[in-house]
Amino acid sequence: MQKKMHSSKMKKTSNIGKFQCGKYKLDLSKRTYIMGVLNVTPDSFSDGGNYFDQDKAIEYALEMVKQGADIIDIGAESTRPGSKQVADDEQILRIGHVVKILAKKLKVPISIDTSSSIVAKYCLELGASIINDVFALRKDEKLAQVIAGHKAGVILMHMDKTPLDMQINPKYKDIVGEIKTFFKQAKQRAIKSGIKQQSIMLDPGIGFGKTTEHNLKIINKLACFKKLGCGVLIGTSRKSFIGNVLNLSIPERDFGTAASIAVSIVNGANIVRVHNVRQMKQVSVLTDAIIKQGL
Repeated sequence: MQKKMHSSKMKKTSNIGKFQCGKYKLDLSKRTYIMGVLNVTPDSFSDGGNYFDQDKAIEYALEMVKQGADIIDIGAESTRPGSKQVADDEQILRIGHVVKILAKKLKVPISIDTSSSIVAKYCLELGASIINDVFALRKDEKLAQVIAGHKAGVILMHMDKTPLDMQINPKYKDIVGEIKTFFKQAKQRAIKSGIKQQSIMLDPGIGFGKTTEHNLKIINKLACFKKLGCGVLIGTSRKSFIGNVLNLSIPERDFGTAASIAVSIVNGANIVRVHNVRQMKQVSVLTDAIIKQGL
């Protein structure tokens, strides 16, 4: 028990300070931050089609902030297993108006879930301040420079292959070690392009080219990634590994999500990306309060 509390203590007292994203500075030493998911898509795995209507999307984003979201992550392209890419102009058509309105109404950072420099530039100029890239700057060679030029934050996610084929027999000799090596290379790409280390967040990519066992091990060993000197984001919300362990459908996975989030926070997560903001805010606040007792 003492050893576990020591690891949670390290979570809040490490040398990782603030996450700089545009005009925002998130103090990672104080608490865990909630990223609310807004999929403006017809085919995302959890809520595809629910907020494809732009007015509904705007209304839902505002509601998530009221429920406790610290960041709103807007995506116009599903990255669920087997999904195909969406053209830049279609992504902009889907989310451009949403970003424009929310940038005026919200007082929290807006993150854009895209790997396109064109979409990123468009949204950053409207007022977004984070780019959430599932390809970790490997797909579009211009994206890193766009992010650096706007002094935006970037989330570098680990993924093997692409969303279209990532779940076809994923194999690793050392899942944690291989992700750490991947992150070192991704971080180097970002810094070489002018992105500051304090503007980099690392996401091990739960469900992206991993088996259930891989995902469980990543959460168990999450503290290892904090040694790379950047904040860690994790997105477990309603994902298939929860359904596989508990034998539950997507709408039934919120309790499993809560368990995975609590353990992730204890093991070092700074930001948790979730669909059910109200309930997961409660989980994060209580978990943070317990951790503070060990400081």
